[in-house]
Amino acid sequence: MNIRFVPAAAGLALLLAGCGAASPPAQPPLAGARIGGPFALIDEAGRARTDQDFAGQWRVMYFGYTFCPDVCPTGAQNIAAGLKRFEGDDPGRGGRVTPVFVTIDPARDTPAALKSFTAAFHPRMVGLTGTEEAIAAVAKSYGAYRAKGDVSPGGGYLMDHSDQAYLMDPQGKPIALIPHEQGSAAVAAELARWVK
Repeated sequence: MNIRFVPAAAGLALLLAGCGAASPPAQPPLAGARIGGPFALIDEAGRARTDQDFAGQWRVMYFGYTFCPDVCPTGAQNIAAGLKRFEGDDPGRGGRVTPVFVTIDPARDTPAALKSFTAAFHPRMVGLTGTEEAIAAVAKSYGAYRAKGDVSPGGGYLMDHSDQAYLMDPQGKPIALIPHEQGSAAVAAELARWVK
């Protein structure tokens, strides 16, 4: 049996090398991805909004619907709570992030419905709706899957949809997925990692 002893200082250096904080990669994970693009929608106040209204701001783009029984309110809550944590730790950078909730169910998500929904989570969360065609176009540009489920005898229905939140930079380019399913601390950490 051939055993080699590493000098104590060298061994300690090797151990500590694995304990340091990971530095961000040179390129953001979504750099160069074809996610995002121009849109023309309506906000919760009934005003026309385009992607250019958010130029110069970091954005968390989250797609869902206000009638969602569980996934969307939980995702919106975690995004909002994570942003509030980030704002508390670094108000300057935190104030540069706008959370945006885009409906995938424009038939029911009127500006008034969006206003109630977004107000429950973050004072700066922007809710966006629009025509079916406009929502279909923005969902496609962000790779957000959406499909209407079976309609119940009472007329209600659920929407099948993907559950991603995208961090977009001030030029509207995709940076990273926001891990909202992991809770507010993970959201805050991802924002702190990329927002400059």
